[in-house]
Amino acid sequence: MTKREKVKGKMEKKAGLSSHNSPFTHYTVMPNEAVDMLECKDGLIYVDATLGGGGHSELILQKIQPSGQLISFDVDEDAVLAASERLKDYKNLTIVKDSYTNIKKILQALKIKKITGGILFDLGASYHQLTKSERGFSFSKDAPLDMRFNQDNDFSAFDVVNSYSEADLVRIFSEYGEERFSKRIAKKIVEQRRVKPIKTTCELADLIVHATPKIKSSIHPATRVFQAIRIEVNQELTNVKKILDDMLDLLDDGAIISIISFHSLEDRIVKNFFKYHAQKCRCEKNQMICTCGPPKLEIITKKPVLASKNEVRENPPSRSAKLRAARRIKQGVDN
Repeated sequence: MTKREKVKGKMEKKAGLSSHNSPFTHYTVMPNEAVDMLECKDGLIYVDATLGGGGHSELILQKIQPSGQLISFDVDEDAVLAASERLKDYKNLTIVKDSYTNIKKILQALKIKKITGGILFDLGASYHQLTKSERGFSFSKDAPLDMRFNQDNDFSAFDVVNSYSEADLVRIFSEYGEERFSKRIAKKIVEQRRVKPIKTTCELADLIVHATPKIKSSIHPATRVFQAIRIEVNQELTNVKKILDDMLDLLDDGAIISIISFHSLEDRIVKNFFKYHAQKCRCEKNQMICTCGPPKLEIITKKPVLASKNEVRENPPSRSAKLRAARRIKQGVDN
């Protein structure tokens, strides 16, 4: 039995549930808008940091034939298997089952010094992850508390819910979910798990409903908490911050970074990062003489690009998507 099968079995055992196979389904968000931002050219090197179902990767590959090169990353084995089948006829593609946080290391192993064309990020959970019941991202069907993008990892939503202190639960619900009833929910979780562990998505969702006052809203009371737990399990915001810093070293002069984010926390990180590195002066306010080098980025999208009305109609989750892009500026000899 593989490590993944053991971990999967452990999750099912925790919840007392069994999993069911389902086909990989994925909706590529803003495919043309995101790829067009890269201004793809034949002969250059591109990276799709979040492969998913392969929709963005396929569009890039179509534009960089015959001698461009694409390296695509994903931690989700379901995504890697599905995209590998979809893109099997393209010869100038390398698919890597690994986190985008390791792009720097992987590119070095592939003897690639610079991303000469550009890189695309489609952040957050995929449609497949959110809708495949046994992955535990949604409370629409009962499933083990899982929420791992990378199913080879041992740490899951079960561990967050059943082992984090009340103070830490309040913190992540407030910071990552912007949940106004964080204290009530965290207190109820701690009280409940003293009696028995909270094992499934429906158990947690029902607990949240009973822990919060009834208010008129189109959003289910558990939505923000589930988002917060998912972000914590997968270290999404930490990973975004880390990889953006790496990109400054990896992008060649003129290369473009195109990023789709799905909630305000991610978008704020991207926006502030672009803004900071596009400034002529980045010194502290109390510094008398500017010692900054030239700007490192040129912002391409002055305002975020949003999904079209037709796309939102076909895929409602795309209404939250925001696309931003920036170009790496050529640095002087001394930088």
